Amino acid sequence: MALRHYTLDFKLSTAVDSATTVPHLLSIFHEQEMTETVHETNGHGYLGTFVGKNGRLAILRVHSHGLVTVDLQCYEEDNIAQLDNLLNALETKLKMILNGNITRIKRLPALVRGAEVDRYWPTTDDRLLEYDMDQLVYEEDSPYQNIKILHSQQYGNVLILDDDINLAESDLTYTQAIMGNGRESYAGKEVLILGGGDGGILFEMVKQKPKMITMLDIDQKVIDACKKYMRRTCGNILDSLEGDCYQILVEDCVPVLRKYVQEGKTFDYVINDLTAIPISTEPEEDSTWEFLRLILDLSIKVLHPSGKYFTQGNAQTMTEALRLYEEQLKKLSCPVGFSKEVVCVPSYLEQWVFYSVWKK
Repeated sequence: MALRHYTLDFKLSTAVDSATTVPHLLSIFHEQEMTETVHETNGHGYLGTFVGKNGRLAILRVHSHGLVTVDLQCYEEDNIAQLDNLLNALETKLKMILNGNITRIKRLPALVRGAEVDRYWPTTDDRLLEYDMDQLVYEEDSPYQNIKILHSQQYGNVLILDDDINLAESDLTYTQAIMGNGRESYAGKEVLILGGGDGGILFEMVKQKPKMITMLDIDQKVIDACKKYMRRTCGNILDSLEGDCYQILVEDCVPVLRKYVQEGKTFDYVINDLTAIPISTEPEEDSTWEFLRLILDLSIKVLHPSGKYFTQGNAQTMTEALRLYEEQLKKLSCPVGFSKEVVCVPSYLEQWVFYSVWKK
């Protein structure tokens, strides 16, 4: 069972008297067999709720500062034509009553709450986006995270980890950006991928015939889910943990990186696909920042002197988090240079920043 929530707003140039406005609207609710209850607002306009026998709930608010709002809630299977008629009647009547006083009318599509498939996801800066998700393809909890794959008509299957959209089958631009957007040649090179359990980077990288790719991802369940349900992203590359020029190690990358440092092993490229830059503005107190600094430090230590380190950043709107990350780059034991570029990742619906880092 799901609930539809409709809204209708009238922004006014001046406040209106609810005593002269509300009575003209009551007949519309009565025609829908809805019972009115008036609530005390302590002088802040009118607030009435209207409840119908079929479970419909309408909230009419005439705000004292020049705003009239209507909220209508009903069950998803309710008669949509009747609901449209109710909202149309209210809009028409209010236009007539408030004639000359209206500066803006806003009527939004229904917000569907409690649906089996969640299609509302926030941007990094907490703006709400509605996707066309129509099917839960897969869900399982691993020892490390909740894993979901939802189907979108526009973006294909979408990998969601701990309720954070990671990658959709449409998002080749993400993979290309974190690999340097065609500016690098990986032929004959040693490459280390941190994370990347969706297989997208590995699948694209193998095409360039590197000497060897080592991919470190801690979560076998992510690999298994993507192998089955994200084939447009990973092709058949995850069908085997080893190939002619790659190996997938299902391990925590930190001890492996430390081992590589001790052995003096280096890579021409390190690609960090573990997590986005944290949006916390307290990097000295945030454990995610500590993890990021550790991975960054170890990665630079295993990077060949002429090598490059690639990573995603965060949304372009997260200017403070990106600034803090760039400060961390300046604090590394080995001096580095960096560049960044902004890329539109289709399923993110926001501009995303990617970094390239190299030793000076």
